[in-house]
Amino acid sequence: MQRIITRHLQGSVCAYEPTTSRPGELDPVAKFRIASDDEVHDHAVTAELHRALYATKHEVVCIDRAGAELWRYEFAPRSKEKYGHWPSCDYSLDESLVWVYRPDAMAGRGNPDMWVVLDAGSGSVVAQAELETAGHGATSLRHPSGSHFMLSVGEGQDGCVVYRGALSDGALVLDRYPWADRCPIDISPDGRRFMSVDHGQSDVQFHDHPGGEVVLTLPIEVFGHGPEDACVEWSGGYLDPDTAIVTVGGETEDEEEWHQHYLVDLRTGGVQDSLDAHSRNAYDFEPLGDGSWLTSTPDGRPILWRHAKPD
Repeated sequence: MQRIITRHLQGSVCAYEPTTSRPGELDPVAKFRIASDDEVHDHAVTAELHRALYATKHEVVCIDRAGAELWRYEFAPRSKEKYGHWPSCDYSLDESLVWVYRPDAMAGRGNPDMWVVLDAGSGSVVAQAELETAGHGATSLRHPSGSHFMLSVGEGQDGCVVYRGALSDGALVLDRYPWADRCPIDISPDGRRFMSVDHGQSDVQFHDHPGGEVVLTLPIEVFGHGPEDACVEWSGGYLDPDTAIVTVGGETEDEEEWHQHYLVDLRTGGVQDSLDAHSRNAYDFEPLGDGSWLTSTPDGRPILWRHAKPD
């Protein structure tokens, strides 16, 4: 299946195909006009570019290429809280399902957060489960096999709670990882490992998947910086199955922010070199797992870059 990434620009969900493009600023291959005036917090499109999803604080909506609404899944009751809760949505690998994170606790709905699986054709609920969280938002990582998602629920200063979720006999089955101080960043392209950063930003770890056993830990000092002047950012990921990108950042004495991306050889565990990623800030960086990555223009349009490995 072709890789599609999305951006929300000028009232539309814009779709891009970075794997079939030359390096440089990408042109959208499809645009889906959004009718809602609500702030859009997440979005996704199908590989065939027939449908798009977007999530606001109050609902997930599915639209076609013309912008016509196909279905709407509302978060009831409607939240009166203006800030601090950001839902997310994504398609399953086969695009038959839509996975939705609902930050219901922070939205003031009187119940814990929910993870909901919808039928992608109709928007009807297939399965759902209550989470033991009160999160502001969550990052979902779809496993390359398509069998499940990882969900990292951010609870602010309390850390993050990480689940693995899969459908089994029509039920959403959850496995909770036994730590609250690791923030998953990316799953390796082959699905065998995943990368996490300490909530306190003192190190990066690489884990076996799915169990979470640690196979490599790299503290901030390995990158030539001390914890008093730098931190490991919640950014980076897998450049390819054998190479990770770790982002380190800090402030100068003049309180100017700086950041640097580092290449890590996962076969040896060694830091290879720094990478000039051309990113505007520490989080303007999205690795695609095939030796390429995305940054963005000041107005949010994606730029594709490729790493030229030395002979």
